[in-house]
Amino acid sequence: MFESCLRNFDAQNLSKHWGSEHFGDLSRTVIGHFSSPSVSYSIGRDSEQCKKMYSSEKKLLSQKEIVGFTLPRLHKGKQWYVDFWAYDPAIDGMKRKKYMLDRYKNAREREDVAAVLISNIYHKLVAGWNPFVNVKRTRQFAEFAKVMERYEMYTERAEAKNILKRKTALDYRSRLNQLLLYLNENGVNISYIYQFDRIFCVDFLDYLILDKDVSPKTRNNYRTWLSTLGTWLVDRQYIDKNPVEDIHMLREGEKMRDPLSNNDLQRVSEYTKKYAPSFYLACLMEYYTFIRPDELRYIKVGDINISEQTVYIAPEVAKNRKGQVVALNDIVLKEMIEQRVFDHPSQEYLFGDELKPGEKQIYVNRFRREWAKVREALGFPKSYQFYSLKDSGIRDLANAEGIVVARDQARHSDVAVTNKYLKNSNVVHEETKHYKGGL
Repeated sequence: MFESCLRNFDAQNLSKHWGSEHFGDLSRTVIGHFSSPSVSYSIGRDSEQCKKMYSSEKKLLSQKEIVGFTLPRLHKGKQWYVDFWAYDPAIDGMKRKKYMLDRYKNAREREDVAAVLISNIYHKLVAGWNPFVNVKRTRQFAEFAKVMERYEMYTERAEAKNILKRKTALDYRSRLNQLLLYLNENGVNISYIYQFDRIFCVDFLDYLILDKDVSPKTRNNYRTWLSTLGTWLVDRQYIDKNPVEDIHMLREGEKMRDPLSNNDLQRVSEYTKKYAPSFYLACLMEYYTFIRPDELRYIKVGDINISEQTVYIAPEVAKNRKGQVVALNDIVLKEMIEQRVFDHPSQEYLFGDELKPGEKQIYVNRFRREWAKVREALGFPKSYQFYSLKDSGIRDLANAEGIVVARDQARHSDVAVTNKYLKNSNVVHEETKHYKGGL
């Protein structure tokens, strides 16, 4: 009965807006949707009821609210083109949008281009895009990369005209480069500027503090910059609302991780050596060499000097941009030999695919993901992070060989930096309870 109502509904008016050749397709599309078995309707069988339901346009959703667009499709013939119809508020009716393909040389190329074009148009239409609506909506589908180029150009012009201080402009561009690096390293697929949303911003900030191991203060500085970028986008109508406004600041001060106890370190060793030997080597490297996770993924087999038992961290990889070497513990070197690391070419990454030596570098968050599996299996608290192995290693090396040795292995500029890794307000030393003072 509902199909009958749809067929009888204002056919003449729809045909005027859509054209007779497209109205048939539209009616079949609409009827097919509303007659789907997954949808149930309670409508009387009397045709008079249909007339009453649709007799007045004021009592009915307009045709643009039933279908705001048609699906794009390819037309072949004397001319090749992709077209679709969408509601144009300027004429209060449906209007055709057409993309010609004749400039492409052969049929195969036209079909390939048409397939990509149809897919892109479809996803944009479903997301709310309308080719005939105001510029504000259309701007939200500007390419993300192009908008970031404009933003970078804006900072340069603003610096030249003293709108931004040189230091501020350089800081903005530096943080933008880190954002683009995040996209590249993690394979984040963001095509249009409307995808700059709260989830995207939160993921980026989590990447900074969990994978890059920046301090809460640095993370908060990035959050502030993201907010200024969001305001810049809102002012230029690329997005409707600044998504960073609701993202809270972190409390600055204490680290968000704890070092592992000796007993828990032993549990990690036993578990990873048995169930994930490749990751066991990564844990050893973090605990004994103190190489940051983001640096560790850049280490190549050729950076390891077997005779001198050292690992070289190149300046373009190091956080402080200085080329330095760190000691390679006997235990780590022995494990490398057992895993036949040195059978691989020197140009291969120490941790490639599947955490084994290879030509392809692993993503920066791979260590964190593998650690999450170990943490869950062993029932560790979330304050135990992969980077906690470095904290634990610094603590243990300082206790065994002195804080200066730990400072140099950690590549810290000052003992005061190393000392931050050794402070633990939750530790009570038994020696303090039993020693005899002079009072």
